[in-house]
Amino acid sequence: MNRVVITSLLLTLCLSTFNAVGKDSPLRSIQGQWKQGSVLVGQVAPGTKVAFLGHDVMVSSDGYFVLGLGRDAKSPVELVLTDSQGNDFRLNKVVVQRQYKIQRVEGVPSRTVNPDQQHLDRIYKEIAQTKRARAVISQRQEYRDNFEWPLTGPITGVYGSQRYYNGQPRRPHFGVDVAAPTGTVVTAPVGGKVTLVHENMFFSGGTLIIDHGQGLNSSFIHLSKILVTEGQEVKQGDPIAEVGATGRVTGPHLDWRMNWMDQRVDPQLLVPPMESVRK
Repeated sequence: MNRVVITSLLLTLCLSTFNAVGKDSPLRSIQGQWKQGSVLVGQVAPGTKVAFLGHDVMVSSDGYFVLGLGRDAKSPVELVLTDSQGNDFRLNKVVVQRQYKIQRVEGVPSRTVNPDQQHLDRIYKEIAQTKRARAVISQRQEYRDNFEWPLTGPITGVYGSQRYYNGQPRRPHFGVDVAAPTGTVVTAPVGGKVTLVHENMFFSGGTLIIDHGQGLNSSFIHLSKILVTEGQEVKQGDPIAEVGATGRVTGPHLDWRMNWMDQRVDPQLLVPPMESVRK
């Protein structure tokens, strides 16, 4: 069997839906790509416990759960299921490793590239605020819905890319950037509950976080205006904010990011290709 055929078979196994990990497995189904940046949704028999990447995964009363694979997720990964009788079932999956783009951004004010000491207290406080908002693990299940783009436009930044600001390397980019004029309305990609509203964070400017359930959440940053309040319930398609150029940016755009637990996942893997939805 040649290398091309072997590679094709491996990718098919990684990207497929599987329905069992053994004869008596409590796993009913799981859908999604075993690929860096992906979100997967599964269902198990009621009463089953799920563990993944060091987390005890929340399972709904009807057996649904969600998983996420971060930018640098190693391969293979192990999913552990414990049925109501205490029997363990283990599934090891190959994770497709991705190649990421390098982006260079010039003209960023030096104080935002290398913040001086007087700004550090503010930065640490804002980091703690976002961590608390992302730490919410609720019983919501909007993650099971089909995601939609929160707005349409040219994609100017992609998940996983390594950015250089004024020639200096920084952390990888964990969202997808969509360029649009300031004031363009941003809508909810699926429903959820608002867990953070901040009008002007040092790095991310106007910042909004929405919980979609069981550890999966969306962040929308660089906003000029936020149209919802903390604790508010939103439905898919509801106006939630307006595009801006606040925080560390060189022009107006939306930066949409998503997290599952401590894994930063790729929103672009959950929505149709942009060219198929742009008018």
